[in-house]
Amino acid sequence: MGNYRDKELVMNARALRNNMTKAEIILWSRLRSRQISGYKFRRQQPLLNYIVDFYCHDLKLIIEVDGEIHSLNDNPKYDLKRDNILKINGYHILRLTNLEVETELYSAINKIILYISEILSPFQGD
Repeated sequence: MGNYRDKELVMNARALRNNMTKAEIILWSRLRSRQISGYKFRRQQPLLNYIVDFYCHDLKLIIEVDGEIHSLNDNPKYDLKRDNILKINGYHILRLTNLEVETELYSAINKIILYISEILSPFQGD
């Protein structure tokens, strides 16, 4: 991490960690301390030129919690481009909505567990 852009990304990630949304706080309470299948997750993690909401290095799994803003203006195009770049680099991405996390947490957790089992499946991609 030698250049200004990297330092700026780390500072932005730190700021986001200190200002998480309600849905991110709820989900973080279930992801932290290896509660999901024993995997360690980080929050507001810089990856490439982006900051992802939650990241598990062992699985290369990114979990994004999207609010309504993600459906406005050019945000869907930006998210698609960002997801494609991350996928090309070997990352798996699971998107949940704020509403899903806030009102159906049990279902959201099960979706994460199922997605992890798909990542680990020897038949993935067939």
